[in-house]
Amino acid sequence: MTGQERSEEKSECVSLSPMREAVPAPPECERVCVFGTGDLGRSLGLRLLQAGYGVVFGSRRPHSSSSLIPHGSQVLGHAAAAQSGHLIFIAVQREHYDFLVPLANQLKGKVLVDLSNNLRKNQYPEANAEYLQSLVPGAEVVKGFNTLSAWSLQKGPSDANRQVYICGESVQAKQAVMAVATKLGFSALDRGFLSVARELEDFPLQLFPQWRLPLYIATGLSAAFFFYLLIRDIIYAYFTQGKDISFRIMVSLANKVCPIVSLIMLSLCYLPGVLASFLQLYRGTKYRRFPDWLDRWMLCRKQLGLLALGFAFLHVLYTLIIPIRYYVRFKATERTVSVIRENRTTEFDTTTAWSGDSYLSLGILGFSLYVLLGITSLPSVSNVLSWREFSFIQSKLGHLTLLLCTAHTYLYGWNKFLSSSTYKWCTPPGYMLCLVLPSVVLLLKLLLITPCVDRTITRIRQGWERRADQRNPKNSQPLIP
Repeated sequence: MTGQERSEEKSECVSLSPMREAVPAPPECERVCVFGTGDLGRSLGLRLLQAGYGVVFGSRRPHSSSSLIPHGSQVLGHAAAAQSGHLIFIAVQREHYDFLVPLANQLKGKVLVDLSNNLRKNQYPEANAEYLQSLVPGAEVVKGFNTLSAWSLQKGPSDANRQVYICGESVQAKQAVMAVATKLGFSALDRGFLSVARELEDFPLQLFPQWRLPLYIATGLSAAFFFYLLIRDIIYAYFTQGKDISFRIMVSLANKVCPIVSLIMLSLCYLPGVLASFLQLYRGTKYRRFPDWLDRWMLCRKQLGLLALGFAFLHVLYTLIIPIRYYVRFKATERTVSVIRENRTTEFDTTTAWSGDSYLSLGILGFSLYVLLGITSLPSVSNVLSWREFSFIQSKLGHLTLLLCTAHTYLYGWNKFLSSSTYKWCTPPGYMLCLVLPSVVLLLKLLLITPCVDRTITRIRQGWERRADQRNPKNSQPLIP
């Protein structure tokens, strides 16, 4: 090799940046190009540099952008940058795609990764990636990385944003992009052809899609029980006794609504699993789909549980501030003064003490397990648990939590269930109404764990089918799915 050839090879492994010193490129001289020096483009470039890639930025104003880009990269004009690498990330908005049309010859045969998103759904008649492909027909356009934010690219992948969706027409182009995503620490998923690009562009526009149904349920239950208790407690006292106790709306009424909604929503977390078990038991097979409404219900159990935990937290906070309320301190002082004036004493009631302490103890234990369920639902915690451990906590301890919270509510009522004064305007208290659903869930679960029923459910989930066994009575062993 001549000295001139060695000099040329060395120059290929050095990246020159305007107004900056020469920076050695990675050993393999593997370069990628990023069009756009905004927040997303710079964050992506930084991650690519950290992963060992050589990064060249393309900019309309390369001289003014040189101070913005990460150290170790270089910035050139779009035409010059397009010639520096085979893989080009388009980190600009659709409105600025026009600059790519004059570069059609330089971009021919290259892989263009479209990172753009829109402000709203159906903003344009076609997907941004499809529009980009029409502008540069000679390039291979791949949609990807659009579900990641600049912040997640800077901080690196986490459990909540590790997934990267890819779509495009060329298999080789998608494989190249997926290789980059994997090297950056993300998990790439091929969603198919470029016609799926609109669906991928709609992902970042979704606003808590899995939380909508749980939020509707929580809002509906809260409103229903709030007005129900408002009528029973506040309006009833005003009409029958002429008392204005509307001040109790802020704390006392809220402290009744929160535990009621929490217990009902916790029951709704475990009711679909119980219904699914009985449905499999009735059908005698696991090879039939559940109804769509049951599928959607089961998919939002995590959100139902977290909202239930939130209402339980509010109940605990409201309970803790009860001793410092003016109304409570006033009533305690008034009772003490009344006892002194009348020179009377009250005897200690052991039964009431037992019920009160048991009520508090079960509430503390139930809330502790409640918190444990919430912690194990976090991806950072659930990822380090085996399936058996996760199932034990969420199922076994989850039903135990429901049992403790239900018993806590029963002890709250204690001997009031048969008292006629409890039923104002012939309506039961709110805590009695909220006991119906958890009691039903616990009774159904009790039936499922009986040995004969549990054994049948286990066989069905292992592949046994009742109809197949009836057609061949000699075959009593579970079928291999």
